[in-house]
Amino acid sequence: MFSFDHFRCTYIFTVRFCLALLLCLGGAQAGDSLAISGRVIHKQTGRPFGAVNITIPEVNMGTASDKEGRFTLHPLLPGTYSLMAEHIGYNSFRQTIQITDQSVTDVVIALVDTTLQSDAIIVERDLMIGDPTRVRHIPGSAHFLDRNDLARFSYNDINRILREIPGINLQEEEGYGLRPNIGMRGTAVERSQKITLMEDGILIAPAPYSAPAAYYFPTVGRMQGVEVRKGSSQIKYGPYTTGGAMNLISTRIPEQFGGRMHLFVGKDNTRNFHVYAGDSYQYFGFLVETYQAVSDGFKRLDSGADTGFDKKDYLAKLRFNNSRSASVYHELTLKIGQNKELSNETYLGLTDTDFKLSPYRRYGASQMDQMDAKQNLFSARYFLRLSPAFDFTATAYRTNFKRNWYKLDALRSLEDGSKASINAILTNPDQYSEAYAAIKGELDNSHELDVKANNRSYVTRGLQAITGFRFKAMGMDQEMEVGLRYHFDQMDRFQWVDSYQMDSGAMKLANAGMPGTESNQLVESEALATFIQYSTQIGPMTIIPGLRHELIKQVNNNYGKVDPQRTGQDIKKTENETSVWIPGLGIDYALSPAFNLFAGIHKGFAPPGPKENTKPEESISYELGLRLQQPHLHTQAVIFVSDYENLLGSDLAAGGGQGTPNLFNGGAVLAGGLEWTAGYELNRLFSGTAFSLPLHLTYTYTRAEFQSSFKSDFGAWGEVQSGFQVPYIPEHQFYVRLALDRPDWRMDISGKYNSAMRTVAGKNKPLAGERTDSHFVIDYSAEYEIATGNRLFLSIRNVLDQTYIAARRPAGVRPGLPRTFLVGLKTEF
Repeated sequence: MFSFDHFRCTYIFTVRFCLALLLCLGGAQAGDSLAISGRVIHKQTGRPFGAVNITIPEVNMGTASDKEGRFTLHPLLPGTYSLMAEHIGYNSFRQTIQITDQSVTDVVIALVDTTLQSDAIIVERDLMIGDPTRVRHIPGSAHFLDRNDLARFSYNDINRILREIPGINLQEEEGYGLRPNIGMRGTAVERSQKITLMEDGILIAPAPYSAPAAYYFPTVGRMQGVEVRKGSSQIKYGPYTTGGAMNLISTRIPEQFGGRMHLFVGKDNTRNFHVYAGDSYQYFGFLVETYQAVSDGFKRLDSGADTGFDKKDYLAKLRFNNSRSASVYHELTLKIGQNKELSNETYLGLTDTDFKLSPYRRYGASQMDQMDAKQNLFSARYFLRLSPAFDFTATAYRTNFKRNWYKLDALRSLEDGSKASINAILTNPDQYSEAYAAIKGELDNSHELDVKANNRSYVTRGLQAITGFRFKAMGMDQEMEVGLRYHFDQMDRFQWVDSYQMDSGAMKLANAGMPGTESNQLVESEALATFIQYSTQIGPMTIIPGLRHELIKQVNNNYGKVDPQRTGQDIKKTENETSVWIPGLGIDYALSPAFNLFAGIHKGFAPPGPKENTKPEESISYELGLRLQQPHLHTQAVIFVSDYENLLGSDLAAGGGQGTPNLFNGGAVLAGGLEWTAGYELNRLFSGTAFSLPLHLTYTYTRAEFQSSFKSDFGAWGEVQSGFQVPYIPEHQFYVRLALDRPDWRMDISGKYNSAMRTVAGKNKPLAGERTDSHFVIDYSAEYEIATGNRLFLSIRNVLDQTYIAARRPAGVRPGLPRTFLVGLKTEF
């Protein structure tokens, strides 16, 4: 098990290793020598461009541009050199430079983004941030991970990707990130249902209003960017405005022919394959892409069957446009995709005793458990630019998602007919000793094992439009955005239960259930959302007020368990309507060209679901932050507070509930904390180095407490008293990443520390069976260029092979991912 002493030893070792690395690789000090220096900029925006690889192949010399785009290559002798600049997602740059008796100090490298589909306005309307350089101008907490950031470890696990962004709470479940649990600034993490989750600016949860729990999550391995906005700057996205919004950016259509192919293999027969290709012409562009991931799984099922998954993702895009120099510009982009998943995943965990003996074991009673899911998506986005001062974007979208998670739910005694859920059995194995023995396959024909077919289908469709105006008033730049979204979504639950009996470790079907006789419900939501956001700059101060309105109607038609034909003979109908105004205000003040102070206040909101008399989740949230951006150094610190009037709980089975679609009132909660992130180019401590040595640090402190007392049927809450801490929110999180970058190879090592989390509400130090383990997990990756555009790749996750309890839900103890490796080839063309 992990201990603080272990963490301290690991920390000391890491620091000593870094110092030794610096001493060994510091390089020669520059004396009287010649140099080539200059700066790198984005051609489209003119802004500085950091982390670009700058090389001179004739002398095998290289460096990376700093945050202000500056670079220097020395020492050099007089001669002719080929100066090259490369950054993933941008056209490469090459220039011949002649040095005689003086250094060349005025080189300007302007890189063109091969993924920009027209201009910065489309990016602004389609995305939340669009480019790392825009973060410093946002009056609120904002973070952008670009394609180069994602390529460092080539994760297909959103949990690992988000570790370096502060203010995000994560609960692992199955170790691969297939069904992540993400919260922000103290919001509930269960199935990421309290954040606004988008792909390319479109709501992407299965049914964002009716059933936001993310049993589907986009394949993050095919994304080229991840954006996160928190605080007042994210209310225009909605509907969930308390914690924050996340947008995943899919691969853009390149401006010239290009693509990539990544092929990795590794432990547990894991194979990842990612390939795409695209091109643009004068009036047309296209992209085709697939990402496929397969694994046998790291858990060991008593029956010997694999516990892995097979996930296949396909995507295609088409763009049609007129001349980009036209006074009136039109662009239409079509996107179509399909995602298929077959995973042998379960809700069944382990008891504490069995976890200590064999943490990666899976009981034989989970041998039939399997998720079978399929998602289809389509969107059509039209962009119109009438003039530099006016633009209009409209997007129509539709997603269909169908899944059947066939998994063990409960056991029923053949002797007395008593029934117990798997969560109750694993929590109290002594009380349910015979049922526990049956779960392990040690007792035959004593219980019926109820395996529920959690069969559900979802439909989402909508139309959203944004109009942008730019103008001057009183000599100041002004901008206004007006948006509207009509959205409809539906969840159809049509479930049944099959009964099995254990026979010599094998489950034999005893009774096949009839579809529609377990849960038979149709939940629908219709929403009309509008927003207006205004931006003005008064001297060094930028002010962005905004106002959002949500009008929501939600209906649940519950047909009961005796009407699978849905004749309506036993129907129970509940309705809930919500109309809410959501204001927000963000202010940014430039204390200096490098130093900004920002503050924000906004109303937090989450829809209440279809259950009558359920109030929406409402809060008032505040943030105050400082942002420093200097050459070689950037840092940001934010204090945040969310004052909930009414926290909503969810009856998800994944969260330990009964699995109904209902939400319930949880009373007042106060959540607050600190977010801090910093980055520094350590190689700037030395001169003449031919490598980049970026260091990235992140820390988050979060505390969330109930402010009222109440009794709840929700297992993780129970009988709550004022002052109890909200479960599954780590108090401390710390992340560190150190990279060593050269033009032809690079290494990255990262570590994430999570303090123990409460698994039930309470005060003081939680009991051993009511908390997860604190842990410090180290990941490592390396790349080596064997030919132009071709790199060998190595990744080791959980280098120290830490064994820890990541969660105690849905049912029983669940481990984190053990040490796992991947090796493969990355090809860019």
